[in-house]
Amino acid sequence: MVEPETFAFLSDLAQNNKKAWLDAHRVERDDAMRNFTGIAMTLHDYADRFDHNIADVRLKPRQSYTKFFQEPRERVGAGLYRIGIDVFANAGDAAEDFGYYLHIEPGKCHAGAGLFQPSKMALARLRTRLVDDPDGLADVRGDADFKRMFPDSLVSRKEVGVVPDGFEENDPAAPYLKMLGLGCRHDLSDDQLMDDDVMDELVEVFRTASPLVRHFT
Repeated sequence: MVEPETFAFLSDLAQNNKKAWLDAHRVERDDAMRNFTGIAMTLHDYADRFDHNIADVRLKPRQSYTKFFQEPRERVGAGLYRIGIDVFANAGDAAEDFGYYLHIEPGKCHAGAGLFQPSKMALARLRTRLVDDPDGLADVRGDADFKRMFPDSLVSRKEVGVVPDGFEENDPAAPYLKMLGLGCRHDLSDDQLMDDDVMDELVEVFRTASPLVRHFT
């Protein structure tokens, strides 16, 4: 699924995260992008095994993975470019809707479901859902298969220190209200993602995450 050359390119980018270097390695960048496009198509082809809503939507492969350049407000780390790429399987927009993802980063690969960089409106909808149905979320998190697949339960890439205005500090959902997007993740090795049979494992990861997606859609 993930080509060795893609991992090599991402490793090199991590060591040379500058525009001049990337401009000089456009061929390798374009090859990696073709790999991501192929992965997005494969996830869509297998979607009927974990979520029919994904299988039924028209695929837009080039819009199904994060771009290398980091917008200033979304930047992680000091580099201009992402050294880890998310490939999405969504029924909508990855900034607006919960969906499935595969994170590709040398030594830090994982897969799961979530809405990690929501728009302002999507974040508001997410928080409203957290407050309106805490029991439903607790049922998802408490499922034995979910706990086995996602031992860290719900995670976020960014959090704030206090509960946002308009919500109560003692709300049962308070820990999640502080998250600027959330989801679940299952770690995968680079070798697993270079194996031709990895889709069977990814389908199982996504199938186990599907109740979380349904809860927020």
